[in-house]
Amino acid sequence: MRTVRALWGSSHPGPTLVVTALALALGIATGLEAWRIVLLTVSVFAGQLSVGISNDAFDAPRDRAVGRTDKPLARGDVSLGVAWIAASVLLAIALALSVPLGWRMLAAHALALGSAWSYNAGLKSTPWSIVPFLVSFGIFPSLATLSAPEPAFAAGWAWIAGAALGAAVHLTNVLPDLDDDARTGVRGLPHRLGPRISAITAALAVVGGAIAVLLGAAGGDLATVSVVSWVFFAAVLVVAAVTAWRAIVRPPSRALFRLVMLAALLLATQLVASGSALVG
Repeated sequence: MRTVRALWGSSHPGPTLVVTALALALGIATGLEAWRIVLLTVSVFAGQLSVGISNDAFDAPRDRAVGRTDKPLARGDVSLGVAWIAASVLLAIALALSVPLGWRMLAAHALALGSAWSYNAGLKSTPWSIVPFLVSFGIFPSLATLSAPEPAFAAGWAWIAGAALGAAVHLTNVLPDLDDDARTGVRGLPHRLGPRISAITAALAVVGGAIAVLLGAAGGDLATVSVVSWVFFAAVLVVAAVTAWRAIVRPPSRALFRLVMLAALLLATQLVASGSALVG
């Protein structure tokens, strides 16, 4: 049980559960059959576990160097060998569970996971660190639509919204760890932009994604936009505006991270609410 707890703690449980819940919600919103929803959800869950554990496995030497006692691998609660085996097995499970949903879903999921692993393996320390997030989150809505009996990629606006969500997550997710990353040589795009510009850019990305969902789901006809969609859109704008204001007038803090994550969550909810319009 200690090993299981350590691996769970290394999997980045919060983001893992949020992304899994998003997959579940998208599957329901697109009207998938129950068994397809279950396979989609479990395969995404296994894949996210593999991404999280591999991330901490790659980072273990750096985490130890800066004394990250909140990291199970850095504390030695579980060996790196066991972590690598777990990450690899979970990756295989994620892909195996995607097979019954069709080769298109398998290929899309493999691309999303491969992109995420490439970030963990080294892209996080380059100016291109945002690319895996654009790719993995951009294709993410299509995991649900490609799991349907008649598979199809998600609409173009859903790709834009997913990529915007990924950009916002990346630009703010590292903000609390900028100092530790600098000490160990990790200099991705957010590190080069700095916390203020990263937070403002993330807020603008979320607004762009919200606009894409608002217009895309309605086919460009604002007169047909539902009240619910307008409410989510307005909420995203308000949170994004507060984020930009705080980034400009106050010193960077974890509040920026929380605000952008709130805006990103609202964008994700807006995306799920578009329902059947997701299909391209």
